[in-house]
Amino acid sequence: MTTTKPVRVRFAPSPTGKLHIGGARTAIYNWAFARATGGTFVLRIEDTDPERSTEENTQIILRALKWMGLDWDEGPEVGGAYGPYFQTQRTATYEAALQKLIDAGAAYPCFCTKEELDAKREAAEKTEGGYAGYDRTCRAIPAEEAAARVAAGEPHVWRLKVPDDHGPVTFTDAVYGDMSFPIDVMDDMILRRTDGTFTYNFAVVCDDVNMAITHVIRGDDHLSNTPRQVLIYEALGAEVPLFAHLSMILGPDGKKLSKRHGATNVEEYRDRGYLPDALVNFLALLGWSLDGETTIIPPEELCRTFSLDRITKKHSIFDEKKLDWMNGVYIRDMGAAAWVDAAKPWLAQTNLDGSNVPDGITVVPTPAKEEAEAAARELHLPGEGVDADTWEACRADVDDDHEFYEAMYPLVAERLAHLDEIPAKLAFLFWGDSVVLDEKSVQKVLLKEGARADEALAICRGILADDDNPWDAEALEELCRAAGEEAGLKPKLLFQPLRVAVCGNMVSPPLFEAMMLMDPADIVARIDGVTETVFSERAN
Repeated sequence: MTTTKPVRVRFAPSPTGKLHIGGARTAIYNWAFARATGGTFVLRIEDTDPERSTEENTQIILRALKWMGLDWDEGPEVGGAYGPYFQTQRTATYEAALQKLIDAGAAYPCFCTKEELDAKREAAEKTEGGYAGYDRTCRAIPAEEAAARVAAGEPHVWRLKVPDDHGPVTFTDAVYGDMSFPIDVMDDMILRRTDGTFTYNFAVVCDDVNMAITHVIRGDDHLSNTPRQVLIYEALGAEVPLFAHLSMILGPDGKKLSKRHGATNVEEYRDRGYLPDALVNFLALLGWSLDGETTIIPPEELCRTFSLDRITKKHSIFDEKKLDWMNGVYIRDMGAAAWVDAAKPWLAQTNLDGSNVPDGITVVPTPAKEEAEAAARELHLPGEGVDADTWEACRADVDDDHEFYEAMYPLVAERLAHLDEIPAKLAFLFWGDSVVLDEKSVQKVLLKEGARADEALAICRGILADDDNPWDAEALEELCRAAGEEAGLKPKLLFQPLRVAVCGNMVSPPLFEAMMLMDPADIVARIDGVTETVFSERAN
């Protein structure tokens, strides 16, 4: 099936929780398809679950969509000619649609109680063939009698009257192709419940019809709903849209993606320091491809090239390692200024972390250091152990000294998978004349038998403390290297102790480039402190 109408697609989340990764992918596909075709992207909130739907969840979903850069043409905060865009505000449209079906003889009241239906189901399940759906008992009630019972206030639901002569329910799916479902498995479904609320299948069809939706792009968990919805479209005399059902996203173990696989909602990935463009790129490729080879597809290119015929029906595997790699590519390509703007919360937190380091030289067990670094990756905000004024002062410092923070970018751009790694990698820049030494690094580098680490530090100190030497990374490294060679020290034996003394660890950003962002006096003080603390203890 094709349509010549202007494309109108919709993303219709239920505000019963945060925006799940699967929902985010559905939103991306609808948004990209609308942009690629010059169509309209509609955001509709399906908030008919009174116990779980909340305004807070609605705002969380809107924030997540905005963060990913998915702008909608109609919907909350935007408006549009087909509003309102909350299902709870559209009850009158469902009443009108139901009345249309009643007037056409396509819907009828059913007075069977829940107890009666449960008893019929239980009895049917004991017989050969099992339960085949509602047995249409009330369909045979004369219209006059049914109307009198409704007028008398007898509890009832309204059901769709599936035509007796209807053949198989057929529709075309852009992913699965031509679909056909036997009519004998389609019972007379409920449209409105006894309490007056409308069922999902009826409400969603009414909304899509009234909003002139031309394409329904959604998860394949809705595939079983589609033949029932097709019957409702037909009963309303409406054109059936083109469906595109998306395969599931699975975890690395081949099971449905869930919390046991790690983060499952958009805000968790935002707070772990993934870039929105990288996440959109990654999710777009979970079930769609441009040419089977291209992996880096920025949102603007996605909006030019997206098409339904490139969606695969094969389930996709959520590979976080690939996401890390892709996020790293975007970090390396974004440039220093954009990086500082994106990384501001973590850069500010790096400063916060540094301000809390005790004075002097501290040696901590490796597990404790790793635990501290893991804690640093948690994005703390005011009210979470951080004074609001202190936090804002650190954020303001990033803004006020943008160039200084931009200079950090080359140090870590090639080494970051996501932005929450920044505090652990750059905190040493803010420690002043103090340093936190990793015990493993102390033992393997500074105290290793025959390593001559104390001699290496003395040589480097002499170079770094000499005011006549230019404070230039390349020049200082060459001067230290030459002095080390003269003393018979290979570069590794010379520079590893210096790295540990300055950065606290065997692994750090480029050493001399990093020192250019530090006070020379602090560097010399760290070397002196490490020499006194570590080597004097060994002597004793």
